This record gives sequence, C-alpha cells and structure tokens, in this order.
Amino acid sequence: MPDKPDHLGHRHRLRDRFLTGGGGALADYELLELLLIQVQPRRDTKPTAKALLKRFGSFAGVLSASARDLAAFQGMGDASAVALKCVQEAALRMSRQEVMNSEVIGSWTKLIDYCRAKMAQSRVEEFHCLFLDSKNMLIADEAQATGTVNHVAVYPREIVKRALELGASAIIMVHNHPTQPIWITLNHASTH
Repeated sequence: MPDKPDHLGHRHRLRDRFLTGGGGALADYELLELLLIQVQPRRDTKPTAKALLKRFGSFAGVLSASARDLAAFQGMGDASAVALKCVQEAALRMSRQEVMNSEVIGSWTKLIDYCRAKMAQSRVEEFHCLFLDSKNMLIADEAQATGTVNHVAVYPREIVKRALELGASAIIMVHNHPTQPIWITLNHASTH
C-alpha cells in the first residue's frame, strides 16, 4: 500500500487546531489553506494560500479581490474564488447585522468596522450613503457612486432625493481612498 501524501496528515492537524483553538490558532495562510481544502480536496493548498497572501497583501486583501482575479490566479479557479467570496459576503452580512440592530450613532466602532470591511480594500473610490431613521437606526446602505482610483463624482440632489424616498431623518456619507486603503471618511448630516 503506497504512503499517503504528507499534506493529508497536515490537513487533519489544521482541522484539529481550528476545532480546539478556534480561528485564532491559525496563521492567515493556514486559515486560507483550510478554506481552500474544502473546495480542493485533492491538492496541497498551502503554496496557493501563501501565494495569494503575497499577491494581494493580506487576508482581507485576498477576500476583497475580485472573483475574476481570484479565479485567474494559479491554483485557484471558479469554485475556489466563489468559496472565498462567500466568506467575504458572510463577514459583511454579519457586520451589517450588528449595525442594523443597534443605534448607528451610538456604535461608531461597529459602524467604522463595517465600512472598513465593505470598502477599505476597494481599488476604486466609492461613495456610500447610510440612511437613518429618527431613532438613528439604519434604513439602507447604498452605493451612490463608484469612480476611478482617485476620483468619484457625487450628486447631492440624488442623495437628497433618495433620503426623501426612504423617509430618512439623517444620512451618514462614507467615502474611501484606495491609495490609503484603511482611510474612510464619515460625514453625518440631518435631513431636518
């Protein structure tokens, strides 16, 4: 009987470390590796995980990369790209749920974390509006405009029109800066 490939034992050790120690017990490349194992059960995913981190700069950078860029990356493909993009979407939905279920202005930290997760890794400038009701609860989070690497056009008339359609009492305007990926600008305006 031939020996099993060494990476099979490594996979079991990774799973055990995750199950006993949680995600914090794994390095970024190991967590990516564990995710890719689910989609690529017969491949050694460690080299791909490390190469992804090198190419996209960070765990967040990998998850925020476009599905097209991920699928085209050596060792990936559509199924692997979809798996990683699903993780990103799950994280955004969890973060959004935390913001939706609390007074937005009362939880700036959660709001900023949500905005960073959603926009900080974008390669182009984006302008979003968070529309709030009279109790500062989030009614809607909508992208108002997407631009280029250093410019986005915003039309105040369209923002006000949408706020009135939604019956919003306040608006938080969010703008990212791709040249400074962690920089997000928040502005708060009341519609009264």
